[in-house]
Amino acid sequence: MYEVKPNLVIGFHGCDRSVRDSLLMNPKDYQISQKPFDWLGHGLYFWENNYDRAFEWATQKKYRGGIKEPAVVGAVLSLGHCCDFLDKRFIETLAFYFSYMKPYYAGLGKQLPQNEDLKHDIFKDKILRNLDGAAIEYMHGEILDQVKLDIGEKGYSKLKVFDSTRAVFIEGGPAFEGAGLFERTHIQICIRNPNCIQGFFMPREEIDFMEWLDKNAIHA
Repeated sequence: MYEVKPNLVIGFHGCDRSVRDSLLMNPKDYQISQKPFDWLGHGLYFWENNYDRAFEWATQKKYRGGIKEPAVVGAVLSLGHCCDFLDKRFIETLAFYFSYMKPYYAGLGKQLPQNEDLKHDIFKDKILRNLDGAAIEYMHGEILDQVKLDIGEKGYSKLKVFDSTRAVFIEGGPAFEGAGLFERTHIQICIRNPNCIQGFFMPREEIDFMEWLDKNAIHA
């Protein structure tokens, strides 16, 4: 019962300014990502409570030619029934489904996808998580098929499809010499169920609160 996340989460989505403005004006009009290297499966991706990392990603994508003007849109998220890979049970769940995915691919005569490094990544972080994404999508598909079968036969199912997935991505070099912390580590969220998105918002710039008090406080 603890897999349901009762709290709201702030997420940030790096994108082109035109996409940000479109989401703010038309929050129902968005596209999910379905790329092979989407490591948490298909959905809409957010950096959990990490504006700077979202903007950094958008800026880097500009230099790769995918974005004209880097921007970030914020979102209030309710993760619902979340496949949270910070929780041991869900790692075990994915491993269980992967044990069936291997013979499934073999039966089709297909090789399993592989996680790969980007050529420019000196830290070899396996940024292209083709295998992880394929395994997660296989799990989602198997669960959905079983839920539909159960409902058709019994009218209900003890299984539930996942609304979202969440995991830590360890990336970059050590934060300092000998560190076990890495400079670009972050938490990502993949939203599968659109109802998890409570709303989008324009992120504000942080102000100097003490300076603001000096300028705006009402003195007796």
